[in-house]
Amino acid sequence: MSKKHPIISVTGSSGAGTSTVKNTFDQIFRRENVNSVSIEGDAFHRFNRQQMKAELEGRLAAGDHSFSHFSYEANELAELENVFKTFGSTGNGRTRTYVHNAEESAEHNTPPGEFTNWRDFAEDRDILFYEGLHGAVRTDDIKIADHADLKIGVVPVINLEWIQKIHRDGSERGYTTEATTDVILRRMDAYVKCIVPQFSNTDINFQRVPVVDTSNPFISRSIPTPDESLVVIRFANPRGIDFPYLTTMIQGSWMSRANSIVIPGNRMDLAMQLILTPLIFRLTDNARRA
Repeated sequence: MSKKHPIISVTGSSGAGTSTVKNTFDQIFRRENVNSVSIEGDAFHRFNRQQMKAELEGRLAAGDHSFSHFSYEANELAELENVFKTFGSTGNGRTRTYVHNAEESAEHNTPPGEFTNWRDFAEDRDILFYEGLHGAVRTDDIKIADHADLKIGVVPVINLEWIQKIHRDGSERGYTTEATTDVILRRMDAYVKCIVPQFSNTDINFQRVPVVDTSNPFISRSIPTPDESLVVIRFANPRGIDFPYLTTMIQGSWMSRANSIVIPGNRMDLAMQLILTPLIFRLTDNARRA
């Protein structure tokens, strides 16, 4: 952690909705004139698309059915930790881009499934913003969570997460439901061992809970809308959080525990603005004072 060069980390699995949260942060950064630099978790995968395919086939042939992008060893976590550590101490760092599709390929002049070259951050960045799978990892060897000043978990209930992933992979990547289901099953071991533990290291978790039937996510024709959802917001340390203010400002909200507030799903952006804006202002103000 660094007062002078703060780091915000948003963590969630594939299909969790971290990109939506990133959009809210981008709005706050623009409104508050915060010069941020963003990095994506996909940039720190260890293998490109063809290499990952070969690695999966080799591990399956050896009887390992649990290896996936969620696995620690499928990612350059030491490199990610070094980026956090370097930015926290110097305000500098580097990243690259994993190119997912033809549109991104045209933008970056790099074939789909490949990485761009590493590039240095622009100078005079106020905040480093990370969004991806492993932004709050803490193991015996890797301490990424220890370098982030504000850690956000995006954790929809599991059936909703699967529905979102099935629909996203189908519409954006052309995968069938059966193919996405195979990916979900293969990733389950690493999901439990590598992804879930991070949500005990986060400062705030946003968990969307549908209030419609999602009992069989593999036949769902649509994603439950925000109007068909609630969001549980959990604070690891509720000290300093003005819950009466939040429940007054967010219509239909209530406290469910001493460290948690429940809000209507269509009020999530408002809640994030109210909760995160003062936290970001505090980080940037402390940085400027430092």
